[in-house]
Amino acid sequence: MNAQPAQPIIDTHVILRDGDKILMSQRGSPYGRYRWHMPSGKLDKGEPLSVGAARELFEETDVTVDPAHLRLVHVVHHHQDGDGERIGFFFEATEWEGVPHNREPEKCLALEWFRVDELPDDIIEYPEAGLLGYLNCVNSLSEHGWQ
Repeated sequence: MNAQPAQPIIDTHVILRDGDKILMSQRGSPYGRYRWHMPSGKLDKGEPLSVGAARELFEETDVTVDPAHLRLVHVVHHHQDGDGERIGFFFEATEWEGVPHNREPEKCLALEWFRVDELPDDIIEYPEAGLLGYLNCVNSLSEHGWQ
Protein backbone atom coordinates (compact mmCIF):
# COMPACT_ATOMS: atom_id res chain seq x y z
CA MET A 1 0.00 0.00 0.00
CA ASN A 2 1.28 3.44 -0.96
CA ALA A 3 0.48 5.98 1.75
CA GLN A 4 0.03 9.60 0.73
CA PRO A 5 2.17 12.15 2.56
CA ALA A 6 0.23 14.57 4.75
CA GLN A 7 -0.28 18.06 3.35
CA PRO A 8 -1.57 20.02 6.31
CA ILE A 9 -2.23 23.73 6.30
CA ILE A 10 0.12 25.45 8.74
CA ASP A 11 -1.47 28.04 11.01
CA THR A 12 0.05 30.45 13.51
CA HIS A 13 -1.86 31.67 16.57
CA VAL A 14 -0.69 34.44 18.88
CA ILE A 15 -1.65 34.51 22.54
CA LEU A 16 -1.16 38.21 23.24
CA ARG A 17 -0.86 38.30 26.99
CA ASP A 18 -1.00 41.30 29.29
CA GLY A 19 -0.62 39.94 32.82
CA ASP A 20 -3.66 37.76 33.46
CA LYS A 21 -5.47 38.95 30.31
CA ILE A 22 -5.47 37.49 26.79
CA LEU A 23 -6.60 39.28 23.62
CA MET A 24 -9.37 37.41 21.79
CA SER A 25 -10.95 38.04 18.40
CA GLN A 26 -14.60 37.40 17.56
CA ARG A 27 -14.97 35.92 14.09
CA GLY A 28 -17.13 37.60 11.51
CA SER A 29 -16.57 35.23 8.59
CA PRO A 30 -18.75 32.13 8.01
CA TYR A 31 -16.49 29.59 9.79
CA GLY A 32 -16.97 30.07 13.52
CA ARG A 33 -19.08 33.22 13.10
CA TYR A 34 -19.63 35.04 16.43
CA ARG A 35 -17.19 32.69 18.21
CA TRP A 36 -13.85 33.60 19.75
CA HIS A 37 -10.23 32.71 18.99
CA MET A 38 -6.81 34.33 19.16
CA PRO A 39 -5.31 36.36 16.30
CA SER A 40 -4.22 33.75 13.78
CA GLY A 41 -3.74 32.89 10.15
CA LYS A 42 -2.07 30.70 7.59
CA LEU A 43 1.68 30.64 7.17
CA ASP A 44 2.82 31.92 3.78
CA LYS A 45 5.09 29.72 1.65
CA GLY A 46 8.75 30.36 2.45
CA GLU A 47 7.93 32.23 5.67
CA PRO A 48 9.45 31.29 9.05
CA LEU A 49 6.84 30.44 11.71
CA SER A 50 7.65 33.30 14.07
CA VAL A 51 7.66 35.83 11.22
CA GLY A 52 4.27 34.55 10.03
CA ALA A 53 2.84 34.79 13.53
CA ALA A 54 4.09 38.37 13.94
CA ARG A 55 2.73 39.28 10.48
CA GLU A 56 -0.73 37.83 11.20
CA LEU A 57 -0.89 39.61 14.57
CA PHE A 58 -0.04 42.94 12.92
CA GLU A 59 -2.46 42.43 10.00
CA GLU A 60 -5.35 41.72 12.36
CA THR A 61 -4.63 44.00 15.34
CA ASP A 62 -2.02 46.65 14.37
CA VAL A 63 0.19 45.30 17.18
CA THR A 64 3.87 44.88 16.35
CA VAL A 65 5.89 42.12 17.97
CA ASP A 66 9.49 41.17 17.31
CA PRO A 67 9.42 37.55 16.08
CA ALA A 68 12.37 36.86 18.39
CA HIS A 69 10.12 37.74 21.37
CA LEU A 70 7.49 35.15 20.47
CA ARG A 71 7.63 32.00 22.58
CA LEU A 72 6.28 28.75 21.13
CA VAL A 73 3.94 27.37 23.81
CA HIS A 74 1.82 24.68 22.16
CA VAL A 75 1.21 22.77 18.92
CA VAL A 76 -2.14 21.36 17.75
CA HIS A 77 -2.52 18.77 15.00
CA HIS A 78 -6.14 19.29 13.94
CA HIS A 79 -8.30 17.06 11.76
CA GLN A 80 -11.07 18.97 9.99
CA ASP A 81 -14.24 17.66 8.45
CA GLY A 82 -13.42 15.63 5.36
CA ASP A 83 -9.74 14.93 4.79
CA GLY A 84 -8.32 18.31 5.82
CA GLU A 85 -5.53 18.64 8.34
CA ARG A 86 -4.01 21.67 10.00
CA ILE A 87 -1.03 22.10 12.27
CA GLY A 88 -1.35 25.11 14.53
CA PHE A 89 1.66 26.66 16.24
CA PHE A 90 0.66 28.72 19.28
CA PHE A 91 2.98 31.53 20.36
CA GLU A 92 2.87 33.67 23.48
CA ALA A 93 3.66 37.38 23.15
CA THR A 94 4.22 39.45 26.29
CA GLU A 95 6.23 42.31 24.72
CA TRP A 96 4.80 44.36 21.85
CA GLU A 97 4.22 47.86 20.50
CA GLY A 98 0.89 49.46 19.71
CA VAL A 99 -2.67 49.37 20.98
CA PRO A 100 -4.79 46.54 19.57
CA HIS A 101 -7.57 47.59 17.25
CA ASN A 102 -9.54 45.73 14.61
CA ARG A 103 -7.82 46.08 11.23
CA GLU A 104 -10.02 43.46 9.52
CA PRO A 105 -13.65 44.40 10.24
CA GLU A 106 -14.80 42.21 7.33
CA LYS A 107 -13.41 39.15 9.17
CA CYS A 108 -13.50 40.24 12.81
CA LEU A 109 -16.48 41.54 14.77
CA ALA A 110 -14.58 42.52 17.93
CA LEU A 111 -11.28 42.41 19.81
CA GLU A 112 -11.57 42.03 23.57
CA TRP A 113 -9.32 41.28 26.50
CA PHE A 114 -10.40 38.36 28.71
CA ARG A 115 -8.96 37.28 32.02
CA VAL A 116 -7.48 33.78 31.85
CA ASP A 117 -9.93 32.64 34.53
CA GLU A 118 -12.93 34.22 32.74
CA LEU A 119 -12.55 33.12 29.11
CA PRO A 120 -15.63 33.14 26.88
CA ASP A 121 -17.61 29.90 26.62
CA ASP A 122 -17.79 29.96 22.84
CA ILE A 123 -14.15 29.64 21.75
CA ILE A 124 -13.71 27.71 18.50
CA GLU A 125 -12.60 24.18 19.48
CA TYR A 126 -9.37 24.00 17.46
CA PRO A 127 -7.78 27.18 18.87
CA GLU A 128 -9.27 26.37 22.27
CA ALA A 129 -7.25 23.13 22.31
CA GLY A 130 -4.05 25.14 21.90
CA LEU A 131 -5.04 27.83 24.40
CA LEU A 132 -6.01 25.30 27.08
CA GLY A 133 -2.90 23.23 26.41
CA TYR A 134 -0.85 26.37 27.05
CA LEU A 135 -2.82 27.55 30.09
CA ASN A 136 -2.93 24.09 31.71
CA CYS A 137 0.75 23.39 30.98
CA VAL A 138 -0.07 19.93 29.69
CA ASN A 139 1.77 18.07 26.98
CA SER A 140 3.14 20.49 24.37
CA LEU A 141 1.11 18.72 21.66
CA SER A 142 -2.65 18.33 21.32
CA GLU A 143 -4.28 16.14 18.68
CA HIS A 144 -7.74 17.53 18.02
CA GLY A 145 -10.56 16.10 15.93
CA TRP A 146 -8.95 12.72 15.32
CA GLN A 147 -10.91 9.55 16.02
